[in-house]
Amino acid sequence: MTDQTPDELAGDAGRANRLRRWAALDTTSGALLLVAAAIAVLWANSPWREAYDSLLDVEVGPEALHLHLSLAHWASDGLLAIFFFVVGVELKHEFVAGSLRDLRLAGVPIAAAVGGMVTPALCYVAVVALGDPEGLRGWAIPTATDIAFALAVLAIFGRGLPLALRTFLLTLAVVDDLLGIIVIATFYTEEIDFVMLAAALVTVALFAVLVRQAWRWWPVLIPVAVVAWGLMHASGVHATVAGVLLGFVVPAVAIRGEEQPRTERLDDAVRPYSAALALPVFAFAAAGVTVVGGDGSIVQPVSIGIVVGLVVGKLVGVLGSTWLMTTFTPLRLPDSIGLRDLLPVGLLTGVGFTVALLIAELSFEAGSDDHAAAAKAAILVGSVVSAILAAILLRWDARQARDPDMNRDNVPDIDKDVIGG
Repeated sequence: MTDQTPDELAGDAGRANRLRRWAALDTTSGALLLVAAAIAVLWANSPWREAYDSLLDVEVGPEALHLHLSLAHWASDGLLAIFFFVVGVELKHEFVAGSLRDLRLAGVPIAAAVGGMVTPALCYVAVVALGDPEGLRGWAIPTATDIAFALAVLAIFGRGLPLALRTFLLTLAVVDDLLGIIVIATFYTEEIDFVMLAAALVTVALFAVLVRQAWRWWPVLIPVAVVAWGLMHASGVHATVAGVLLGFVVPAVAIRGEEQPRTERLDDAVRPYSAALALPVFAFAAAGVTVVGGDGSIVQPVSIGIVVGLVVGKLVGVLGSTWLMTTFTPLRLPDSIGLRDLLPVGLLTGVGFTVALLIAELSFEAGSDDHAAAAKAAILVGSVVSAILAAILLRWDARQARDPDMNRDNVPDIDKDVIGG
């Protein structure tokens, strides 16, 4: 029995809810990511760098289940699956009830996402093919966009700009993540155990059945999800794919007389742990690049290709594909958004960070490949440069006068909601 009074219990619940809401904020997630990455970089370039490497090399987990992994692997294969579960839930909601359900509304951001992936990859290939053909394995690194970090920059520096801009960036980033997941599953899987893969898919199907049952069965979902993750890991397909599939089978419409779709309910439940735990810990484990006194050169074709891809390729891809779609098709930008608003958005998509670091780890084996440190350093530099330039342009854009028909569809803009308003 507890000695706490009902008022004290209610106060504890209120504080816990406030903490969860704080952890789920865009600004909180971005700040925690930045702090975790900064600690990792400082530690990896300090006299105690060997302690950092030793910590990440510690192996834990059951040997019998082939899960005796280093802490670095647990961060990338385990904790990051929580983040990808949230991505899967978000994708499902957007496709069924959100901005991706109507192609007329989603066509432009989808095209921008595709352009924002193809162009950086081409920039990378153009730079690396001439100077270091072996580095072409990392072609997908600059194609990634970090949703959490990009939305955090927009939330802080985009105050006063149309709220539709956040929806556009979110839609673009969600499609970017979907394409990134396809790339990871397709190009970074060397050998597949089809028996284990089939068992993982059957477990995901079981999860799909259970997640539609009465909510009192929700505790069963966690062990089923863990089993699906373990089987996917054993199959050879990157374990984070299990997180996406599990999220994608959650119903996005209200069922069993509930007022809220299960996608929203699970997003609210899991996002704080993804934002405040999974992403920062992964950033800490992946961002520790030794520059001072490290072996090999950081400046090489791989690093130059990544920076060019993130800073230039993303911007050109997003703006170019958007211009093509709005010029040669009937599709238009959403209400209240003009092409000038996409300058900072294009730069925000160049904040690769988390997913880019994951692809870098899959492309180049850290510790045994001298491309790995250069790639990670370039991701950090390219992401920071993109974020700073985006922040400057967001403040410039917010100070400019806005036309009554920003998206040039010959209909006065109706949506007047603004970020931070």
